[in-house]
Amino acid sequence: MIELQITFSIIFVVLGILFILAGSIGIIRLPDFYSRTHSISKSDTLGVVFVIIGLVIYEGFTQSSLKLVFICLFIALSNPIGSHALARAALKKGIKPLLSDDLDNPGGKK
Repeated sequence: MIELQITFSIIFVVLGILFILAGSIGIIRLPDFYSRTHSISKSDTLGVVFVIIGLVIYEGFTQSSLKLVFICLFIALSNPIGSHALARAALKKGIKPLLSDDLDNPGGKK
């Protein structure tokens, strides 16, 4: 039973690390602010949630696990709200999203 618990814990932690890595690559590779914000908010939330679930499985069902579950719920609720507020503030500030027309015609000439 312990081997199965450790195996599932490792699987969830590694899966979370892969999501966080994908979000980090998205920050480097994506073209504009809004795409980068979307990439990191989704992958960061999933990555941290998977890592915390892995820690809960490893810890067993104790009081510490309950605290980790509450942290996981807080992150799952606050991270998307924060990224939405950040994107909305950027739009109000005047940062324009990069549209598909901009990608096809980078010089702006038709």
